[in-house]
Amino acid sequence: MKREHLRILRRDAAGPYTLLSLERGGLGPGIPGQFFMLEPPGRLLPRPMSLCLAPKGELGFLIDPIGPGTRALCAARPGEEIGVLGPLGNGFRLDVERPLLVGGGIGIAPLPYLSDVLGAPRALLGFRSAWHAEAAVLVPNAEVVLEPTYVTELMPSGHDVLACGPEPMLEAVRVLAPGAQLAWEAPMACGFGACYGCVVEVDGRLKRLCIEGPVLGSTVRAASLAHKIAR
Repeated sequence: MKREHLRILRRDAAGPYTLLSLERGGLGPGIPGQFFMLEPPGRLLPRPMSLCLAPKGELGFLIDPIGPGTRALCAARPGEEIGVLGPLGNGFRLDVERPLLVGGGIGIAPLPYLSDVLGAPRALLGFRSAWHAEAAVLVPNAEVVLEPTYVTELMPSGHDVLACGPEPMLEAVRVLAPGAQLAWEAPMACGFGACYGCVVEVDGRLKRLCIEGPVLGSTVRAASLAHKIAR
């Protein structure tokens, strides 16, 4: 874990989302599924963001501008610097034989980097509209479905499933693929276990996603128990 101020190189549109590319500085990309805390301009709390892309010398983050923090990050201009802390948390286990990537909406954020590391395996991605699905271009070999169809309706058996997306999707994946690796989302204020803003219940025990996740086995049963922090 390391904190640096990194310069913004580019901001590109991917449907309604923004792909924010930063210079890497001295930060390593970590393992797919790990995250970084990005500090928005304007004295706002940092926001947890999965690493989306890791080209040479860069760190790329896919951001949905839905609140004051994420909007401030997406409005930051090339040349500006933002504080970045990471990599944090636990990522996906990569020792899988037949990987299948499953994502939904902004939950596809860690999948481009994961796909690159795993050699571009098959991916199933679900979106609410064709506009949102424009982000699917970031994931090679992706099959896209739009609501009212759901990715879980198309999931084949016999694969090692690695998934990230909204909680209802992950709950459905958990039922269909009991051994799946699931990257859960939760609000965070610190990213390293101090604020307890990302607590989930796993087999009757409370765990902090920032240090024991965000990638967990398929036994997680509950959403965040803490007060949500505005994005």
